[in-house]
Formats: sequence, structure tokens, C-alpha cells
Amino acid sequence: MLPSLPQPAAEGETENDSLTILAPPDAAGQRVDRFLAASFPALSRARIQALIAAGAARRGDVVFTDAAAPVRAGERYTLAPPPAAAARPAAQAIAFPVLFEDEDLLVLDKPAGLVVHPAPGNRDGTLVNALLAHCGDDFAGIGDEKRPGIVHRLDKDTSGVMVVAKTAWMMARLGEIFATRRLERTYLALAWGLPSPAAGSIEGAIGRDPRDRKRMAVRASGGKPALTHYRLRESWFGAVSLLECRLATGRTHQIRVHLSANGHPLIGDPLYLRRVPAAAKAVPAAIRARLLDFPRQALHAAELGFIHPRSGAKLAFSAPPPADFQALLGLLAGPRNS
Repeated sequence: MLPSLPQPAAEGETENDSLTILAPPDAAGQRVDRFLAASFPALSRARIQALIAAGAARRGDVVFTDAAAPVRAGERYTLAPPPAAAARPAAQAIAFPVLFEDEDLLVLDKPAGLVVHPAPGNRDGTLVNALLAHCGDDFAGIGDEKRPGIVHRLDKDTSGVMVVAKTAWMMARLGEIFATRRLERTYLALAWGLPSPAAGSIEGAIGRDPRDRKRMAVRASGGKPALTHYRLRESWFGAVSLLECRLATGRTHQIRVHLSANGHPLIGDPLYLRRVPAAAKAVPAAIRARLLDFPRQALHAAELGFIHPRSGAKLAFSAPPPADFQALLGLLAGPRNS
């Protein structure tokens, strides 16, 4: 015979937004996660296991973290789920450099380390949170409620020029501009090795790496067409290159993937630089150490140009690389070994 379902504690199932239950005698010895799943059917067993692992479950006044622990009859068990995350991002006063702003759009210089929009692991402290504070309440209704105004994005650790829509009309117009590539985007990249030829194009479809879902890869099948134009601007020791890259398409991690696939991964890239490159041997030890210790991909969105959809004016914006990127350039330029 199946044991009877446990009954809620006398004071009811909720206690200060927590769920509480007294374990009856016939529940003794059951797995605690199974017992709590039967007690609180609104929560899945997987959810209950996650709450237990997160320290959100108590037996009496003692926190327990073992979902397989046996139930003790007569003990009071409590689950304290954290409050649900807000469906919409909150406005947060986070400073960012504004290059241009009118009633329709805003162009900014995104700092390295700033996430563009909320996502798992970065629920707040993002550019979207900053834009909501900067632009006001109406901005929340521009496009996706979790990514209002965001027409394109830069990776967290990529710095540089971005444009954001401030009205629904402009969101649609900028979306068309990016979809049809009627804009100019130039990136600066510090990469290992010396590309040959010194100027050219890298073409290769990009899709999710089947061996690592966090990475993208050049795919023989299943990817989206991607084309990157590059030009060597400067080099040092025959081992480090400053490249100017222009995008003909806009795929996730496109420059990082194309350069890595071509044998020239970006300095500091945490995803696509998995070992010390052979080119590093040609760099003096002190400089090599600084390059290998650089904590992010050395990639900067230097220029952005497009026609303003409302005024018809040609807009062109540029921003210099941030201080850490400039410091690497200064370090490399010191010896003047090209």
C-alpha cells in the first residue's frame, strides 16, 4: 500500500513565502526530494533538487543539501524558493560614453567587460539596464522587452562603437540596415602570427561548434555564410599583427572564429586561444608574458557608419581602443621590431 500523502503543517503550506510541511510517520525513510515533490506538486522534483543543492531547504532550523537524505518523521521541512527574477530588466545608473544621441537613436562607445543585455549569469549590470536609466520608461517598449533597442551587439569583452534604437520606428529601420549590410563597420584586432597575404578575405560558414556549445566554428555544413575582409596595419617580431577587419556579414564571434580558423587567434581570446601559439616564441619574454596574460580578446569596434534613416545624413563614428588595448600597442611599439 502506498503511504498516505503528507499533510501541510497546521499553519498552512506557506510561511513567509516559504513552503513548510510536517513529515508524517509513514514518510520515514523516503528520499527527501521525493517526499517534498509529493508535498508540493507545484514544484517539479528537479526544481526541488536544485533548491536543496542551493541551500534553500531546511529540516527544522538546519539547512540540508542532500536530496537523497531519508525523511525523519515528525520533523518540519521547509523550502524557501528565491523570489522570481523580474521579467523586465530594471533601470540602473551605469555610466557609458555617448558619441551621439537624438530622439531616435543613440551611439555609444561600449566599455570592455560590459554585457549588452541580461542573460543567465548576467541578470543585471548590463548595457540594457544602463540604457533604461538613461533613456527613461518609454525605452522599455522598444523591441524585445529583455533587449530593448538592441539592434546588434558586441561580446562582453569586446569594446567599441554601437548604435541603439530609441523608438520603434528606428528599431525597424536600423534592423533593415543591418539585415541588408548598408553600413560600414571596422574593427581593430591584435592577433598572433603574420597573415599572408597582408590583405585579403576569409570566407567560411559559421555555426555552433559540435564539440563545445559555447564556441562557434567554421562548418562544412550547417553554418551560416560569413565573410570577413582584413588588412594588416602593423606587425611586430613577425609574430604579432594589428589587423583592420571589416564585416561583410555579422555572425556570432565572426572575427574571432575566422582569424582563429586561419591560424591567427586573437590575443587574450578565452574561447579560441586554447594553447600558447607557436608565434609567441619569437616575442621577447617580458612582452610575451604580457600578451599571454591579457585577460580578454583584443578586439575593438573602432568605426561605425550608416545613413540616418530619418534625416538622410551620413553618420560616421569612431572610438579609440581602451586603455588596456592601448597599453599593449605601446608595449609592442617600444622596440619597433616589425
